[in-house]
Amino acid sequence: MIPPAPPRPAQLGPLLARCRLDRGWSQQRAAVELCAAAGVPTLSRHEISRWERQRRVPGGFWLGWLAVVLDVPLVALAEAAAATRRAGSTRATGPRRAAVAGARPSGPTGPGRTGRTTRGSGARTMTTG
Repeated sequence: MIPPAPPRPAQLGPLLARCRLDRGWSQQRAAVELCAAAGVPTLSRHEISRWERQRRVPGGFWLGWLAVVLDVPLVALAEAAAATRRAGSTRATGPRRAAVAGARPSGPTGPGRTGRTTRGSGARTMTTG
């Protein structure tokens, strides 16, 4: 008989969301609590959302403060972060993904236009080809 596989460590996003919701906190409240504890005023609820959706994985600095604020063992968060990274749950989205896949950029094309865009002062401009 084959022994059962050991349980896989939880991924970080669902773990963070569960710990936050167990406290009855919104993402905004979690961000405020983290900022207050760490003394860093720049964390927003958007970053909490990215962590929970596994678009990003927090580094060691924020993992340490998450452990303190959410009262979760740091080793549990570190294992979950490692499992998330191994699973490749963080992925490129938007224009970078299209560029990586070799897809053609979208946009208006027509006579004298190639559909390529240039980057400059933040405005998108069409180049002629």
